[in-house]
Amino acid sequence: MNFDTIEEHAMLRESVRAFFDQELPERRIREMDRARRIPRTLWKRFAELGWMGLSVPEEFGGSGADVSTAAVFCEELARRFPSLATDWLLVSMTARILRESGTRAQQAEYLPRLAQGDFLMGFGMSEPGGGTDVLALKTRADLEGDAWVVRGQKLYTSFADDADAILVLCRTEAAEGAKRARGLSLVLTPRNQPGVEVRRLELMGMRAACTCEVFLDGARAPADAVVGERGRGWYALLATLDEERILCAAMYVGITAAALEQALQYARDRQAFGRPIGAFQAVQHPLAETATELEQIRLITAKAAWLQSSGRDCATEAAMAKLAATEAALRATDRCMRVLGGYGLVEESPMERLLRDTRLGPFSPISNEMVKNFVGERLGLAKSY
Repeated sequence: MNFDTIEEHAMLRESVRAFFDQELPERRIREMDRARRIPRTLWKRFAELGWMGLSVPEEFGGSGADVSTAAVFCEELARRFPSLATDWLLVSMTARILRESGTRAQQAEYLPRLAQGDFLMGFGMSEPGGGTDVLALKTRADLEGDAWVVRGQKLYTSFADDADAILVLCRTEAAEGAKRARGLSLVLTPRNQPGVEVRRLELMGMRAACTCEVFLDGARAPADAVVGERGRGWYALLATLDEERILCAAMYVGITAAALEQALQYARDRQAFGRPIGAFQAVQHPLAETATELEQIRLITAKAAWLQSSGRDCATEAAMAKLAATEAALRATDRCMRVLGGYGLVEESPMERLLRDTRLGPFSPISNEMVKNFVGERLGLAKSY
């Protein structure tokens, strides 16, 4: 086994850190967090740096990077601005859906624009009455003449308010008996039209990320707007789950790393009773525990990403990485907040934001309880859901 740092990954880390230091300092991050919005100009800047096209094939203007590279990038974004990492993760996933399931015409139209920062795509799957039971969705699309007419409601829809189009999971055909997954399609629905109403949700954490409720009342999409095979949209999504979970794990590796770095610096600088507080065991021990867990989650995430990049099965490892990283980040931000004490609650401290942002991890993009159910099934136990 070789644990040497990959040169390209090291260069990517350095470039992302330089970007934050020079162009997106903590003061601006805090402004975006308070405004609950990431300006579109930032995505254009990402495109100039080549970061919008990391997951886009070279033939469409991207760099065609593998999942291991994307995980490094996602980790570095989350170290400084988790909301930004959350939105970029969606950019990566929508690129993958188009790359692997889109028609040649859809790929040629949208992937270059995505890589250039000229096209943003939201994703609508969850609904108010479904939650984890996604297949209970009620949104449907009917082909009327030369257009799909979409009716329904989506909740926790990522990027909808900023998007040019929303990829809507909806029912286009009746289910085949007990197989509720049959008959679902992914319909790329234009955002700016009378039949689409978007309400931006004000979350406690990931405040700058664009999470919305979407009302579809006769929204129209072209007849050729189905991404993937009609009636089999759910199966197209299943093919993306491992990568999504790996990138989600990488995000929370980044959050854990950021919390530890801030707490260590504070423990070195803060004086009490004539010496740095880092000299006391009560401060050293939680930081040692956090450092140990950081190594563990970084390794399992790297392994899952390596398996995925190698074209090997990684479903169990990807799920485990998501579970381990999100739970570790919860513990890390709590421990490190205690090291900072009152200063950790001050908004000028990034720790305050990290503590809020990490609370999303245990139930997004899938709840950790469902992850445990899945892992249990992969261990040979009876299916529990």
